[in-house]
Amino acid sequence: MTTNESNEQARNAAANETTNNAAAPVWANPDARPRFHILYEVGPTLVVDKQPGILTQAPLGVDSMEARVKDFMNCRDNREGKRYLGVPHRLDRPASGLLVFAKHARAARKFSEQFEERSVEKIYWALAGGDVPEDSGTWIDYMRKIPGRAEAELISPIAPDAREAVLHFRVLKRLEGATWLEIRLETGRTHQIRLQCSSRGFPLLGDALYGSTVAFGEQFEDERERAIALHAREITFVDPTTKEKTTLRAPLFSPWRDWIPAVDGETFIDELFPEIKGAAPEEADGEKDGAAAK
Repeated sequence: MTTNESNEQARNAAANETTNNAAAPVWANPDARPRFHILYEVGPTLVVDKQPGILTQAPLGVDSMEARVKDFMNCRDNREGKRYLGVPHRLDRPASGLLVFAKHARAARKFSEQFEERSVEKIYWALAGGDVPEDSGTWIDYMRKIPGRAEAELISPIAPDAREAVLHFRVLKRLEGATWLEIRLETGRTHQIRLQCSSRGFPLLGDALYGSTVAFGEQFEDERERAIALHAREITFVDPTTKEKTTLRAPLFSPWRDWIPAVDGETFIDELFPEIKGAAPEEADGEKDGAAAK
């Protein structure tokens, strides 16, 4: 089979997979700047499409997706004060995509068990700099989070703090200067995809921490707000309320537009919701350009 045939089959397979999204994305909080949107909400389960450049969690008073979701729920429920919100997994600040929250502790435990048992299926999309030569494969390394730093490194498998890192990839398309990868994680280590791609000479676009010199999306003055080409595209889990296997898929954000067209009839999230840039709705009508806000 040729590479082109393989790429075409991969795209067709992705297009034919079905999802169980409860509803189309909706704006969650009209007062939030920038806004966020919900992809799924059933019982205690809430799933959002995280924008690049925002933390999953942060100390009190620091902007994060956790804080925004709590604020939204308080606003919707017309209440104030502290409330519980479980965060069974996380996404790196510069990454985007599917992020699961649980609105009570029992559901959070159910999700934590699924993640610990590796029964949650996660698919990521990445734009790796350069030309990944194999059409598909498995990468196995040993790595650790560097103490005191938001960074990871490869180490000897016999080191006492070594953790095995396994991912499976396939090439969706080869682009000029980059390779569009679909990645399935078998393990979930800190910065795993970023480090495993970089260590092989294919740093993710925009990921200066791991060696990329290629800008990805808008280059905000605050580097923490910049995106990297890593998107949590799809997740499959057992809903703790319905007990059904549920698959969700997250639309891409605008930094991807410079590299790939809209996928399988989808549109970019900022075209669905131009206000993603932080403008008021009447100011944003017709805008379909620019990068996602932090």
